[in-house]
Amino acid sequence: MTDSPARARGNNVFLALLDFFRQFGADFARGDIFVKLSLLVMGAGCFRRGQIIKGLLITLFQAVIIIFTISFALPYLADFSTLGTVTRAMVYNPDTMKNEVNDYDHSFKILLYSVVSLIVLFCALVVWLRNLRSARALEVTARQGKRVPSFIEEVKSYRNERFHITLLSLPCLGVVVFTVVPLIIMIAVAFTNYDQQHMPPGALFTWVGLANFKALFSNSITLSFGYAFFKVLRWTLIWAFAATFTCYIGGILLSIFINNAKTKCKQLWRTLFVISIAVPQFVTLLVVRNFFRNQGIVNTYMSQWGITAFLQKIGLVSESLTFIPFLTNPAWAMVMIILINIWIGVPYLMLIATGILMNIPKELYESARIDGASPFKTFIHVTMPYMLFVTAPYLVTSVVSNINNFNVIFLLTQDVYITTDQKLANANAKEIDLLVTWLYRLTQEYYNYKMASVIGIMVFVVCAVFTLLAFNIVLKRNKEDKFQL
Repeated sequence: MTDSPARARGNNVFLALLDFFRQFGADFARGDIFVKLSLLVMGAGCFRRGQIIKGLLITLFQAVIIIFTISFALPYLADFSTLGTVTRAMVYNPDTMKNEVNDYDHSFKILLYSVVSLIVLFCALVVWLRNLRSARALEVTARQGKRVPSFIEEVKSYRNERFHITLLSLPCLGVVVFTVVPLIIMIAVAFTNYDQQHMPPGALFTWVGLANFKALFSNSITLSFGYAFFKVLRWTLIWAFAATFTCYIGGILLSIFINNAKTKCKQLWRTLFVISIAVPQFVTLLVVRNFFRNQGIVNTYMSQWGITAFLQKIGLVSESLTFIPFLTNPAWAMVMIILINIWIGVPYLMLIATGILMNIPKELYESARIDGASPFKTFIHVTMPYMLFVTAPYLVTSVVSNINNFNVIFLLTQDVYITTDQKLANANAKEIDLLVTWLYRLTQEYYNYKMASVIGIMVFVVCAVFTLLAFNIVLKRNKEDKFQL
């Protein structure tokens, strides 16, 4: 039995780390006194081999890290286990004879700066370990009678053979600052009681372990996050797949109709649909929301034309209502959201499908026609397999993006939809919320950062599991050399 790709990658990473530390130990044991001394003074190896400028810079870097650790990192890391103990208060100062703010702790600053300090110290540790190996490499070069490269030559190498390091340094720094640090902070907050009752600087929050995760899967009279989570998750998955595949099929069909030989004014039809892309999405959604309000223009015409009364007779609209609850009833709102999203998403897929359809070999269609295949069978057995072959990765990423599609749900239902489910209301959720919109409400409207962080982690887990499974299936089955129509 062969290992899965994920397990193989994990084994490769572990073996690479093991090999690195094995080589580190060997370099330390075999190195001369200056190599060993570089563990204490990082520039010692460079000084011995004549790289004075590099040695000074590395030693200066070591001094900065030591100062950073003593003056900044250690004070925050010392409070990291408690996230602060001194609450903000007004204290009387006998010297000034005034009430002044005390020297209080700020839990979020302690958490943030502790995470930053740990990342900086981890990077410094990596540099420290690699510096010893670099010192050993310089020693080997000198013992072999080769010329040790100067500092200027090493700098120039970052514009030549090591230029990839120069190019990747800034993007990697950006990923760490804008992605890794916020992600770690979000994960850490999920293990605290950071909410409206524990809001710095007026109050402290502290670690609570797995209590928030337990709350997400528990139900009670006042705490119903478990009920809300599974209900919101179910609608999130239904929405993600419905929004993806309705737009996908609709875009392909629209592209086929427009590119059909019998269709007139093809450029006009393409232009009309492309215009819908040019209009900002939030403008379209806000306008459509006003159209479909309970007292909006659509309901006005529906009432005048007798459609509202007809829907009341067949039981789709309550007799107590004088309007169709397009965006205020859970069932109606879910259907309308998917239908409105089709109008927004189909033009994008139309453009993608047009490019792919133009590249399908005409011989395939000719063979299908000779074999007597109907247009429907040609679509099923020729067009769709080819489309799926090309767009399978897009479908996977589209489902994930729809799981996190904030705009459509929020802009269509904000200030319009009010939940009538008390259990959902207790958890600050609504029937039409996605996990991401629920997370937004928890943070921006209710300041429940602890549960928002837990939900954020669950969104990541759902997206990661689906992406890994889907891409594994795509990579196994969607290979060009095995593609057959």
